[in-house]
Amino acid sequence: VVMDLTRLAVDAGQFINRAVQYTEESIGQADKTELEPGLEQLLALADATKTCTDKIICQTEVLLQPNPGARLEDRLYEHLDWSVPSRPRALEALGDQMTQAGLEIGSTTPYGESALLRCGEVQKQLSEEERKLVQSTNIHFLTPLRSFTEGEFRDIQDERRMLVNKRLDLDIAKTRLRKAHEADREARVSCSDGVLTFTNENIAFEYISVYFSTLIRQRWNGPWRESATLTYVHTEKDRK
Repeated sequence: VVMDLTRLAVDAGQFINRAVQYTEESIGQADKTELEPGLEQLLALADATKTCTDKIICQTEVLLQPNPGARLEDRLYEHLDWSVPSRPRALEALGDQMTQAGLEIGSTTPYGESALLRCGEVQKQLSEEERKLVQSTNIHFLTPLRSFTEGEFRDIQDERRMLVNKRLDLDIAKTRLRKAHEADREARVSCSDGVLTFTNENIAFEYISVYFSTLIRQRWNGPWRESATLTYVHTEKDRK
């Protein structure tokens, strides 16, 4: 339980840090690491492919089943993993009505036998071919498209989400490192009203050593060096 709570706290902290980083990037208060142009183009292509594929699937379903209520019912059965009940199609219903009418009028009459019974049989055959077309389209056309939208594209989205999280973590680390360097520089030396204030004795000693070393070099290259040179020349003359 303790490990779960610790993990939950860590995840919550990461989520908050990423949200803050993303918000600051959105309002222009934080730097954002840009992705490679080639990767951006691939992601845009994936989004465009997903949009076009959804439209194709939708229009194909409308073509195969014009009745929106029947389409909604079929989709509900698919989500529940239930077998879709077979319902009579329009051509099949028309063929049944023609056959029944031909039998009632009489199979010996020209209208009943030559027209209604034969046309009814043709309508039933067309309905069977339409059923085969719908089945074949679902298996060989819609199923691969749904495999992309419901499978491969979700994997792409997961990879994109992971990449965005890693990018946010990188920018968070960069921001923290920059702030740490700025705080370190401010902590080394702070100047207030012309007075240098040191927060650490070692830093103060280091600063003073560097200051006097620089001062001595500047003085030596200036008047001190000329004075030492003249003294040396006069000493040599006195010896001679």
